[in-house]
Amino acid sequence: MITTLHNLQLISDGVITRGKAILINGEKIIDIIDESAIPTDLHVIDLNGANVAPGLIDLQIYGSGGKLFAGKPEESALERMEDDLLSQGTTGFFACIGTNSDAIVEQGIESAKAYREKAKGNFLGLHLEGPFLNPIKRGAHPEKYIKKGTLELVKRWVESADGVIKMMTVAPELQDQEVINYLNDHGVLLSSGHSNATYQQGKTFINNPIKAVTHLFNAMPLMHHREPGYIPAIFEEKPYTSIVNDGVHVDFVMVRLAKRELGDKLFFITDAVTAATEGTYQHQFSGDRYTMPDGTLSGSCLTMLKAVQNGVEHVGITLAEAINMASLYPAQLASLPTKGKITAGYDADMIVFNNAFEVQGTLFKGKYLTK
Repeated sequence: MITTLHNLQLISDGVITRGKAILINGEKIIDIIDESAIPTDLHVIDLNGANVAPGLIDLQIYGSGGKLFAGKPEESALERMEDDLLSQGTTGFFACIGTNSDAIVEQGIESAKAYREKAKGNFLGLHLEGPFLNPIKRGAHPEKYIKKGTLELVKRWVESADGVIKMMTVAPELQDQEVINYLNDHGVLLSSGHSNATYQQGKTFINNPIKAVTHLFNAMPLMHHREPGYIPAIFEEKPYTSIVNDGVHVDFVMVRLAKRELGDKLFFITDAVTAATEGTYQHQFSGDRYTMPDGTLSGSCLTMLKAVQNGVEHVGITLAEAINMASLYPAQLASLPTKGKITAGYDADMIVFNNAFEVQGTLFKGKYLTK
């Protein structure tokens, strides 16, 4: 049966359009037509003037819905994340595991492999943030587990993962080229993060083959007029670069600067966590942020739609462009060719929200899930 969504404001690919209807057949969008041309024999859903945008995509999230997958990487935590994120309009995500013991990382790999066989479909794979980081810029990552990557270890993880490891954040300046090459050659998206790279080092590895940068400004050298550091290299080379747009991890003034410099390569992540009282990461919530027990700032309490709202209301980004930063650009980086736009041939995954940035419902695989 063909379903038609109408009475909506369509936001896709940097453009806001009114007077259109979206035709869906099964899990795919088949056409965008004028409302006046809707056939009379279709199943029609009236969205009462709401905004409709591509489903949001979060390439770095640790936990949601009260379960911290990164701390206890179990299938039940992935299931909770899928359900909770669907209710938020996030129709694709990489579940993140931070720097931890080999046993926890390997448990996460096995849980992800087992869960993907029964997943609803918005769980897209794993992002390993660590343990191959620079301890000088470790942030909330425990120094005792940070180490240099070895070819033996990355081979073991990649081979056992059977494709479920999609992304890794590493400090490239500390890794052997054979490790970088192996990961890149085996389809793992490499991102530089928790790095103390110099300007010169960044110029050598950004886009060659490090395709992305993890949470701009956080856990990296500051800019200085005599020691420019890594950030100017990022601005010049313009890799895909994530940012935590909550006003806590990064001031909105700096988000504005980053947007001006990076344009369509800057995208939103939540880096979100949830409270935990056991394991390596015992996140404690305090007002507008999560911290470790020693007070170190840890993950965020953002949702992807809140990051979009902050972009519009505090950074001055247009709504259409802020949606791109939460859908199209992460889809492009993660090589998801049928996600991030509302157009014929793309997945029928969408977020429906009002002008107060409240989620009204989620279209997922062609089914409308209302709040």
